[in-house]
Amino acid sequence: MDECELQALVERISLDVFHKPFRHRAVFNDRLRTTGGRYVLSTHHIELNRKYYEQYGEEELIQVIKHELCHYHLHLEGKGYRHRDRDFRELLQKVQAPRFCKPVLLSKTKEHYYKCTSCRYMYVRRKALDTTRYVCGFCRGKLKKIKREC
Repeated sequence: MDECELQALVERISLDVFHKPFRHRAVFNDRLRTTGGRYVLSTHHIELNRKYYEQYGEEELIQVIKHELCHYHLHLEGKGYRHRDRDFRELLQKVQAPRFCKPVLLSKTKEHYYKCTSCRYMYVRRKALDTTRYVCGFCRGKLKKIKREC
């Protein structure tokens, strides 16, 4: 899906579900990592996570779009658009949009496991540590690289 198709999809959902036009831009933002999308208050644009679309498909993307359109329409009407506001929760229920989206699965990177030889605290890191330079943050003991434990 490219950005023209995304814009058309958001405009169609806005008219079909909310019966109001979407007059701003909907774009993919590849810098979003942990969320399906966001509504930008200052510009009124909606940014969506392309990885979310690739992982879960168009049906779940439509759910995220409905959620963000709830923020959009309530904000423009001057009503409560935040997650904690009653107006927002009622509109979510009315249009059957989720309050929170599924988590975006991050690409699996190799994890490195270290155990303190003194207090036996276990550290999990994405980047490898130089055990000659780093010590345990709790007891200042030596760290030893280990294989993953269950």
